[in-house]
Amino acid sequence: MSSKIYIVGMGPGTGEMMTPQADHALCGSDVIVGYPVYLKLLGGKYRKKEFLSTPMKQEVRRCEMCFEEAEKGKTVAMVCSGDAGVYGMASLLYEMSEAHPGCELEVIPGITAANSGAAALGAPLNHDYCVISLSDLMTPWEIIEKRLAAAAVGDFCMAIYNPSSHHRADYLKKACDILQKNGVEPERACGYVENIGRDESKMELCTLKELRDRQVNMFTTVFIGNSRTKIIGGKLVTPRGYVLPDPAV
Repeated sequence: MSSKIYIVGMGPGTGEMMTPQADHALCGSDVIVGYPVYLKLLGGKYRKKEFLSTPMKQEVRRCEMCFEEAEKGKTVAMVCSGDAGVYGMASLLYEMSEAHPGCELEVIPGITAANSGAAALGAPLNHDYCVISLSDLMTPWEIIEKRLAAAAVGDFCMAIYNPSSHHRADYLKKACDILQKNGVEPERACGYVENIGRDESKMELCTLKELRDRQVNMFTTVFIGNSRTKIIGGKLVTPRGYVLPDPAV
């Protein structure tokens, strides 16, 4: 009996930003499993499929549902926003697959918020960069602090996921303080994008000092430039290091 689970990165949320490979996997699945918000974002195209969901903090149960359906002989797709391998469900499904050796897993890549948000702002990640989540649900804040400090000392461009929530209202402010303490100047060029790729999307450029007091949410991705990042024509740009031609020549 065939037991196949696709782990699908659906991108930021609009059909035009989902890859053809992801669409093909969803069209070929009998059951689509995911967080309710993500299932809603799929729209009506896959309405004939069986939809299964669990709320936030029930990710393990969501994965169990995938294996249960696959072991019935159904082709299953687990959908994740962005890329399933970037703070998504890919690793958890692989960890749990050891108890389900008959199930084949295949990860379908998607456009993650670091890339789609960077494109909206300009080119802020055009040199060495890191991605850090401020959520301490599964990572102790002490470790997050160390990673922020290391990124600052290393002069990395940064994409910050999960910068704030109702229970973590001051975490972005704390993160900005850690960055300044480790050498990032208050005037560092930054930006953020909320609800990337969706109708209600909005973005803003600012300095690190201004960013510290901004009100953001869990659907916001924050970008902090390196020491060479600048604003060009209303866009956040990190130079790669090419030697530019002399305009006087």
